[in-house]
Amino acid sequence: MKTIAVIPVRLASTRLPRKALREVAGIPLIGRVYCAVRSSLLLQDVIVATDSDEIMAVCRANGWNARMTSASHRSGTERVHEISNSMDADVYINVQGDEPLTRSEHIAVLLGLMENPAVEVGTLKTKAAAADINNPDAVKVVTDKSGRALYFSRATIPQNRDGSTPVCFKHLGLYAYRKPALDRFVQLAESPLEGSERLEQLRFLENGIKIYVSETPYDTVGVDTEEDLRRVEQMLRNQEG
Repeated sequence: MKTIAVIPVRLASTRLPRKALREVAGIPLIGRVYCAVRSSLLLQDVIVATDSDEIMAVCRANGWNARMTSASHRSGTERVHEISNSMDADVYINVQGDEPLTRSEHIAVLLGLMENPAVEVGTLKTKAAAADINNPDAVKVVTDKSGRALYFSRATIPQNRDGSTPVCFKHLGLYAYRKPALDRFVQLAESPLEGSERLEQLRFLENGIKIYVSETPYDTVGVDTEEDLRRVEQMLRNQEG
């Protein structure tokens, strides 16, 4: 399969201002993500998709492949869709621009899902650490026996009524799409559950587009706060050390 990975990224961010250009162990965050995704040998191309001249300039200076996209996009998926309109591929992978712990293994598992031509959208889960079970910043997912997503939530799902610790799976912010799924997504209005949870993947589910989920043992840490930034930086320094 011809596969293109797209890293949608904006400079505007609320909880951690200008986070895409914040340095993580000496390298801008977007560069960390780009190099992590680029480590996969299964990808024909990796593209940073942004609406920021400043991010474009940093990417060009460092040799990171980047393209300007519309400032009117409301989501990363819309930015991926714009890239899909000008670059042909069998599968488009969306890696969020604040996921510097992305691994080549994540890409391989995602593409394993997409080997089934019936799968339109794929994503990943991992067993949630105890600290993430009740953390609204860690999105949870439940699936059926075939691996099809039933629901994504910031709440603790499933909820064990007897008070014991539930078996929870954390959703990781990587997706694989076929072009028709992207085309349909951008034509749909924001769905009620999407608006309530602030999770754009619920738009697929509410409109009958199935999302299949594979499990990986490799967790990631999305960078949303100063604490996340310090945590990821220490983890990367330990790896590189």
